[in-house]
Amino acid sequence: MHLRVLLFAGLRERLRRDSVDLELPAGARVRDLLAALARDQPDLAPGLAVCRVAVDHEFVAADHPLAEGSEVAVIPPVSGGHDGPAAYQLIKDRPLALADVVAAVAHAGAGGIDIFVGNVRDRSRGHDIARLEYEAYEPMALRVMRQIGAAIEAETPGVRVAIHHRLGVLQIGDSAVIVAASAPHRAEAFAACRAAIEQLKQDVPIWKREVATDGLTWVVQGP
Repeated sequence: MHLRVLLFAGLRERLRRDSVDLELPAGARVRDLLAALARDQPDLAPGLAVCRVAVDHEFVAADHPLAEGSEVAVIPPVSGGHDGPAAYQLIKDRPLALADVVAAVAHAGAGGIDIFVGNVRDRSRGHDIARLEYEAYEPMALRVMRQIGAAIEAETPGVRVAIHHRLGVLQIGDSAVIVAASAPHRAEAFAACRAAIEQLKQDVPIWKREVATDGLTWVVQGP
């Protein structure tokens, strides 16, 4: 089937055009369209994981079937936007910035923004800590972070989620992770922020090594 895919904001600017044409087999679904778009337009591939797809003016899931003649649009996230901070980041070369995480979820309808900041503490399991060392399976970690945010946002209208996580060597007092969630009301913001940090610790492939002052080291998954 032949489909014309509409592009907006940063995607449009990257290709310098507002649509692309794709040929897909009969029975193709949205996930097949995204895979073909990433293959044919590699400049778009890094940003597609955080985009949503609309078919005939309605957002659809990855398994939604496609039909020739449908109007298909790939829509970048409103949160953060093209000019603002990315909602999901793994940062190696600088401290986390609380203002960036808040900016990624702020919008006119956000009556409440809840923030979780995880800092490196000086004592753990009865040992004095010298430093923490974080590493990640980076492509998968970013993908899972985005999936967590997308699932939470889909549950409650108006919710937006952002997660920024440090990698590398962190000293006592450094921020290892900042999670922000916005919503029209505080209860939804609290719930979304809590859900995001709990799922991050459970599912995202990020590990830390706690280096103690007495020479002991051990590895623990999650922040």
